[in-house]
Amino acid sequence: MTRLSVNINKIATLRNARGGNTPNVCKVALDCERFGAEGITVHPRPDERHIRYQDVSDLKALVSTEFNIEGYPTRDFIDLVVKTKPAQVTLVPDPPEALTSNAGWDTVKNQAILIDIIKEFKAAGIRTSIFVDTNLTNIEGALTTGTDRIELYTEPYATNYPINKEEAIRSFVVAAKKAHELGLGINAGHDLSLENLKYFHENIPQLDEVSIGHALISDALYYGLENTVQMYLRCLK
Repeated sequence: MTRLSVNINKIATLRNARGGNTPNVCKVALDCERFGAEGITVHPRPDERHIRYQDVSDLKALVSTEFNIEGYPTRDFIDLVVKTKPAQVTLVPDPPEALTSNAGWDTVKNQAILIDIIKEFKAAGIRTSIFVDTNLTNIEGALTTGTDRIELYTEPYATNYPINKEEAIRSFVVAAKKAHELGLGINAGHDLSLENLKYFHENIPQLDEVSIGHALISDALYYGLENTVQMYLRCLK
């Protein structure tokens, strides 16, 4: 079974644009769980332009499904995660000034750094995942870091899906097979949507979890949050 984790960053973006506490990030997280989501994902950044560090603490006290904190491993981020102790931490190689995640880790070049960081998280009892592309060298390198899972960066798949879905999925199938052979769990995220999620899921049977934010929250503007969560869940059946 592939879990759906809803990334609620965009809810925080909307709240921060006006100030105050509308929409309420915690209420939306609880509603997503109530509507069937099996996880909640947040990506706090140093400038707190969407999810704030206080949000992370508030959500930890409320979320009853799997709580996933993703982000670039600055010292402040590492300390926040160790203090919060989510079910999972996902390490993303996007520097603080990046608009959004746009690449996976070079796990060979960053091997020593990732080993040290992952060791700290695992000592705190937190499952680890690292963002990677479909380059098999990076997937093999991920194994040496000690991570429990990888998260496949799916923007290239989403971009090419409308052009040639068979070609778009090809490298992801190979990458997922290699990761599974190595004993790594497999997550996926970035630009997955109602248009392309079902096909991705059908072709990657080893998939443990998908993390979806921008498309799901955007769809909720038209379909309503409860209906949208259910629509995404049906793509994973």
